[in-house]
Amino acid sequence: MTFLNRKYQDLTPYTPGEQADEEEYIKLNTNESPYPPAASVQVAVTKAAQKLNRYSDIAVEIVAKPLAQYLGVKEEQLILGNGSDEVLSFIFQGFTEKGIAFPDVTYGFYKVYSGLYQVDSTIVPLKNDFSLDLKDYDELPGTVIFANPNAPTGIYLPQAEICEFIERHPERLVVVDEAYIDFSGESMVPLINQYKNLLVVGTFSKSRQLAGARLGFAVGNAELIADLNRLRFSLNPYNVNNLTQAAGSAVLQAQDYVDQKIQETIEIREWSKQKLMQLGFEQTDSQGNFLFVKHPKLAGETLFAALRDQKILVRWFNQPRTKDYLRITVGTQEQMEQLLRTLKIILAEVKS
Repeated sequence: MTFLNRKYQDLTPYTPGEQADEEEYIKLNTNESPYPPAASVQVAVTKAAQKLNRYSDIAVEIVAKPLAQYLGVKEEQLILGNGSDEVLSFIFQGFTEKGIAFPDVTYGFYKVYSGLYQVDSTIVPLKNDFSLDLKDYDELPGTVIFANPNAPTGIYLPQAEICEFIERHPERLVVVDEAYIDFSGESMVPLINQYKNLLVVGTFSKSRQLAGARLGFAVGNAELIADLNRLRFSLNPYNVNNLTQAAGSAVLQAQDYVDQKIQETIEIREWSKQKLMQLGFEQTDSQGNFLFVKHPKLAGETLFAALRDQKILVRWFNQPRTKDYLRITVGTQEQMEQLLRTLKIILAEVKS
């Protein structure tokens, strides 16, 4: 017997990466930053914990003001959410009346939200090399959403191609999910005043070391943001809690630390690409904080299991187009060196 509404009984929920004891495992499976937040962020959270008896500020002013300044936008062009997932949820709930289209290999929540909100969605295959061609979306109705750089492929779509699409379809909302933009490429944020049908989504989870705090945002023209806030205030106006607000405010004052860790991640990513290529791995030119790789001599599931046996967690997606690939988060230099040592052992056993 079930009391669940029938329209949700076939809903397939999102499958997150495995959480594990980091004293036992090297965790390279969920695209978190391997670095802790700056010391000043930790101090700010501790201080904020003394005021948990009070509701949080619904305007999230201590984050919105410095974030708007950093992004070069007005506060009324910005909405903050409980992670970018909540912001994406509002978008699927409120901006998909004419349907939505997105790639077949991309962030899994797009498909989940389509089911949750009963949205008419069109899933468009990426090219054979996993690249995104927006011309494939020209004849489709409704909203378009894609991650840039994409996940799990890491492939970046140049800003000019996105602008051309937006200009061809001024009547359609274009949502660019920039969770990984800090690790490469040009953000679309500076163009929101030029394009009224552009909405850019971002997160503090990846480059700002706050995956556990749950803080995301969207940037667009004031009318779009007002409509998103209408949904937010109808659900949970206190969506960003006091501890998260304190963390977000403090991390925006620790930009030097954030920039340093971004640069370290990029350097380790590029070093890891070369080392993996030397081991015979095929890979995309990932521009995120992760790698997307496969080896011609080992199935993805086999390699995933072999690494897990050696206490290294990576992500394997059991889908037809990606079943031979692994997504590997870029960890610290020491973690990536241990990964490579382990891969050499695994591959040597295959050859023998």
